[in-house]
Amino acid sequence: MAMQGLAVLIDILVMITQVLVMLIIVQFLIGLAFAFNVVSPSNEFLRQVYDSIDRLLTPVLRPIRNIMPNTGAIDFSPLVLILGLQILIRVLDGIQRSY
Repeated sequence: MAMQGLAVLIDILVMITQVLVMLIIVQFLIGLAFAFNVVSPSNEFLRQVYDSIDRLLTPVLRPIRNIMPNTGAIDFSPLVLILGLQILIRVLDGIQRSY
């Protein structure tokens, strides 16, 4: 019974990490659309979506940004977070398979 509870907990953590990865990708794509004028930065709907995702991700990305060296205009912290989340998913998957 405890093993089943652990499996459910691991599944929930995997889903949360997958949602975070999707949010990072969506924010990146909207940022690119703004940067290359594919979509006007004054588009209120996309600006709200971008700002909302930014408010969700900033607390997670801030510690990574504090550790990483300043690379100028390119922010690699989302990539580092995605890699870390993917490693977490693999570790959790390995734990789940071992039980």
